[in-house]
Amino acid sequence: MSKSKKSGSVKRVPKPLYEKELERLQAELVGMQQWVIETGARVLVIFEGRDAAGKGGAIKRIVQYLNPRAARVVALPTPSEREKGQWYFQRYIERLPTAGEIVLMDRSWYNRGGVERVMGYCTDEQYHRFLEQVPLVERMLVDEGIILIKFWFSVSDTVQEERFRSRLEDPMRRWKLSETDLFSITRWEDYSRAKDDMFDATDLDFAPWWSIESDDKRASRINAIKHLLTQIPYEHRLPDKVSIPERPDANDSDRPPREQTKFVADHARTLKKN
Repeated sequence: MSKSKKSGSVKRVPKPLYEKELERLQAELVGMQQWVIETGARVLVIFEGRDAAGKGGAIKRIVQYLNPRAARVVALPTPSEREKGQWYFQRYIERLPTAGEIVLMDRSWYNRGGVERVMGYCTDEQYHRFLEQVPLVERMLVDEGIILIKFWFSVSDTVQEERFRSRLEDPMRRWKLSETDLFSITRWEDYSRAKDDMFDATDLDFAPWWSIESDDKRASRINAIKHLLTQIPYEHRLPDKVSIPERPDANDSDRPPREQTKFVADHARTLKKN
């Protein structure tokens, strides 16, 4: 995996163009979801890639305007002791989409092929068994009719480090920076080899990997959404038309005095312009 030029040389999609296209694609996503709901389709989208590659930002833009009753983001924590005793795929299988649902996995069973392999969190036997079972599991999912899409977000080393440093200085994003993230800087080549080995075993004709260059977050987001839409054989659907009824006249029933209601303090009115 090639190393980047300095991040300052990364050409970004101009913000006005990005926002206009993002809005258009998000509207199309809403129409696509309506088709998924009406037809009972099941969509599973897997997001993988190095730490700080932009997976989370892309997922946020995809689900931003979707109906949350029919779209879920799955981001599992470290397995519990009980889950460690299960078949490795079990806790992921439990969270697969049902009819009319889209599930976006922010990391997935491919943890075993990446961080677990590199950091020594699994044995060689567990790792090789995983590579043997992935094609079988994903073949069953596809044969069952689940639309399976796998994205790999590819970030360069210098841009990744820059994003780590920006998180370090941002109290609202500091939680996104773990010791494992930082350690990945020193294991860059190990992660590259692990990714290549994983692709060799799991880039399948019926479930291929789709790589997305993500040094430019704006470009990676619109590219991911555009490609996602091309992978689902939907017909654009609009929600049923509704009409807002006229509000009836107020009746003469007595309401409790306003003074009895406990209101939240109006902090907003205390704000002053700089």
